[in-house]
Amino acid sequence: MLKATLGAGVLSAGAVGVLLGEVKLARRAIGVRDDRPPSADGEYGDDQPGEPIRLLVLGDSAAVGYGLTEAESTPPALMGISLSHLLESPVIVHSQARVGATTAGLREQVNLGLAWAKPDVAVIIIGTNDVTHRVRAEVSARRLGQQVRRLEEAGCEVIVGTVPDLGTVRPIPQPLRWIARRNGRKLAERQMVATVENGGRAVSLGDLLGPVFSEKFDVMFGSDRFHPSATGYANVVAVLVPSIAAAVRAPEEADTGPGSGTVMPLRDAASRATRVVGTEVRRAGRRAAIQTRRAIRPIRNRRTRIPSQ
Repeated sequence: MLKATLGAGVLSAGAVGVLLGEVKLARRAIGVRDDRPPSADGEYGDDQPGEPIRLLVLGDSAAVGYGLTEAESTPPALMGISLSHLLESPVIVHSQARVGATTAGLREQVNLGLAWAKPDVAVIIIGTNDVTHRVRAEVSARRLGQQVRRLEEAGCEVIVGTVPDLGTVRPIPQPLRWIARRNGRKLAERQMVATVENGGRAVSLGDLLGPVFSEKFDVMFGSDRFHPSATGYANVVAVLVPSIAAAVRAPEEADTGPGSGTVMPLRDAASRATRVVGTEVRRAGRRAAIQTRRAIRPIRNRRTRIPSQ
């Protein structure tokens, strides 16, 4: 449910009533259901020569690909296809992401993911529902960090796509949209800190729903005007794949040297990274390395085999 996080005494009773009315209208306009696209679980690039890589996808509707009708267009499939090409290895994809998930449900997703197999790398996209359900940023980030730690301790590399900017979602009117943007940015920064402190890599999705989505609204958003279209989801994957590939290739990436990024205090890195889409923050000793990787256009139509389910 969409709710505004309001400090006591900040707004008058009349203003609060207006916001609550806007919440109801926004929720009705978005009209999110519980359906999801066909499962994209399977093996991609089984003709590639390398050792198979097990990819676990966790999170909310942005990780599922809510609103899409073809498995091949969903984020898990695009990740599998693109990574198999980049890494020249088969990629076995398994998703436990759930429509409507908050970080409160992430523990169960991790439980199921670790029971599936020992994943080599996990991608988490979560946080939007925490913002709209008024979960405090520190609580949400702490829950995320705990699950990143569990995966890392299981020998799995973790990449987190931070909560995107909700300020471009048109069914959310002003000033509710401004509040969602402010709270989303706050959470994204805390997600980065919690992820890196617990051994993972965080990638900013902040303005991915910003200027491009605003200018190309009909292309980048789906029919519910809240979730991305197939093109929008592909753009999310495009900024995540370089960091996923880097984590698989070099888990212990050097802190210094060409291409290693700029080293600075973690909180400074998180604050700077949330302003630029595709910026990755990872641990560099007792500090953090910040680096903007070049987005890679997802490769399509390389699906090879889906095991029986």
